Amino acid sequence: VQLQASGGGLVQAGGSLRLSCSASGRTFSNYDMGWFRQAPGKEREFVSAITKYTGNTYYADAVKERFTVFKDSAKNTLYLQMSSLKPEDTAVYYCAAAYRTSSGGGWYAKIGTYDYWGQGTLVTVSS
Repeated sequence: VQLQASGGGLVQAGGSLRLSCSASGRTFSNYDMGWFRQAPGKEREFVSAITKYTGNTYYADAVKERFTVFKDSAKNTLYLQMSSLKPEDTAVYYCAAAYRTSSGGGWYAKIGTYDYWGQGTLVTVSS
């Protein structure tokens, strides 16, 4: 599957932004989907995930109550609605897809869970 992330940009602190990740190539609904981010000089970190069949959602503590992940299977698109943005949310945001069934605690937050990655979209939050 090919992933294309978009929707990044410059926003003031407290503002909102919606990221999109369009998928092509295979049946979108067969994949667990995730969002990760990487700030300058830092490692890539988990942001959010949504499971393929049940639609269960998971969030990093840093974004809980501010970010919402959802998908539109008819459009083969994953979304990340970000609100109350903070300067520390500044990063390149990546979407990812996992075809293999994973298990174990926190499987959705592990980079190795995901088989496919988009190219990333930059989000900059100014103070």
